[in-house]
Amino acid sequence: MGTVIVRSAASFRCQVEAGRHQFIVDEPASAGGSDEGPTPYDLLSAALGSCTSMTLNFYAKREGIALTGVEVSVTNDRSYAKDCVDCESSSGYIHRFSVRLRLYGNLTVEERTKLMDVARRCPVYKTLTSEIRIDEVLEDEAPEAPPP
Repeated sequence: MGTVIVRSAASFRCQVEAGRHQFIVDEPASAGGSDEGPTPYDLLSAALGSCTSMTLNFYAKREGIALTGVEVSVTNDRSYAKDCVDCESSSGYIHRFSVRLRLYGNLTVEERTKLMDVARRCPVYKTLTSEIRIDEVLEDEAPEAPPP
């Protein structure tokens, strides 16, 4: 996996470089942003939804399943862990993703059930449901202004 570079200039608006792709990430105006792009949580939902779709299409093609299309709808929210009845953790926040799948094609009940199981095998799903570690390093001082 390549490095993703994110640059900002004293605002919520971020310029992102992911390989040869460039895009903007921002917050809505109601949160103090300029609403020029999706929010970081929108991108996280998009990563889960697109990975799920790709995994389903790959599996269906390999197994000869007549899947003609996939629609993945992802919403996420967070709540205080202390307010969560069915959660293991009791401190901090619990992040919950709701994923709704719509599978297109002439599929049997068994194929639909199998595809639902396969959806949970997407690498982003596995990442979000496993232990995550983030290693941060503060690099040497940078010049006063970031590059354009």
